[in-house]
Amino acid sequence: MKNRLFARARCGGLMGLVMIFSWCLAGSSSAQEPIKIGAFFALSGPAATIGTPTKLVAQMVVDKINKGGGINKRPLELVVGDTESDPTKALMEAKRLVEKEKVVALIGPTRTDEGMAVKSYIEDTAHIPIIMTIGGDPVIAGGKFGPFRWTFKTPQRTTVAVKKVYDYLQSRKLTKIALLTATDGFGKDGLNVLKQLAPEYGLEIVAEEAFAVADTDMTPQLVKIRASGAQGLVCWTIGPAGARVAKNVKQLALTIPLLQCHGQPDPKYIELAGDASEGSIMPSTKLMVVDQLPDTDPQKAVIEEFISLYKDTYHYDQQYPINTHSGYAWDAIYLLANAMRQVGTDPEALRTAIEQTRGYIGISGIYNLTPEDHNGLGTDSMVIVKVEKGKWVLVQP
Repeated sequence: MKNRLFARARCGGLMGLVMIFSWCLAGSSSAQEPIKIGAFFALSGPAATIGTPTKLVAQMVVDKINKGGGINKRPLELVVGDTESDPTKALMEAKRLVEKEKVVALIGPTRTDEGMAVKSYIEDTAHIPIIMTIGGDPVIAGGKFGPFRWTFKTPQRTTVAVKKVYDYLQSRKLTKIALLTATDGFGKDGLNVLKQLAPEYGLEIVAEEAFAVADTDMTPQLVKIRASGAQGLVCWTIGPAGARVAKNVKQLALTIPLLQCHGQPDPKYIELAGDASEGSIMPSTKLMVVDQLPDTDPQKAVIEEFISLYKDTYHYDQQYPINTHSGYAWDAIYLLANAMRQVGTDPEALRTAIEQTRGYIGISGIYNLTPEDHNGLGTDSMVIVKVEKGKWVLVQP
């Protein structure tokens, strides 16, 4: 009898150990469950030359974080979508990633129009953080553009880029300028800020012309600008249109400085514009001239690590040479990852942690976010560069 009781007790103890071991395995499995981040960019369509390498960088960063142990021992998983450079498709992809894939946060899309198409869904329905990789301000401008509680972005605000351009013009004592801007969302945003800030810098806008991003010849607009008496020309567009403007400027033998926006520092600009790119001036992230930065610059080591991974480890530069857009996804992923390490993946806690980011040293600048500023970069995050002999040269810190 005693032996039977002992055997039963021992059996019960073993069963208890089995149950505890099973619970431990379940807990271990849960701890290893991936954290899903939605990443949707223009992988096809006109903006694919920007969107595709942005996706590659996003995956590169996720790989780096996972090799380092992930987020509190949980790996990141990137769930990718293609916006096809189309606002409607961007919204569809955002909904798919949130509602079907159950991602905890989003990064992307690529163009301002896409971002605006997605924003209301995020703010009114999804209620998860999104860190956009677009240039335009409206997504975090507030006011008539709507709330931006859940919306952040890593590229410099349009206002920051315009201030950098105007600082340069002011330093050269130029007072009369002409504006040539695209009619898409990015161009319109640039035009509004250029006009708004001009008086603060003592600048008079003597000509204001526009073009569609698909236009192949801006000569008629430039002829009017030539007759305006402008001392400098500011062009606001991204992609190949900027190179077409540079070519038309050269063909008309315009001698006034051509200043492009912060979306143009890209080897593709030099390739497409050819000799016409010579002398072009524009604001840029420090990424494009890292070798010309002093060793005391806190961003230099971070940028050099990024370049080493991009070129030497992943060899992305063989197809997509580094440009000013290249670091946007790196910064977006790290802003998310740093916040997740602190608070986990609860949407509200994550949103608050991102908003409280201070002193994050990224590729595009040192980020200090606030409830009022969901970008957190100032003019000190940018430099003025110039094309000289087919190379990017730092002309003004």
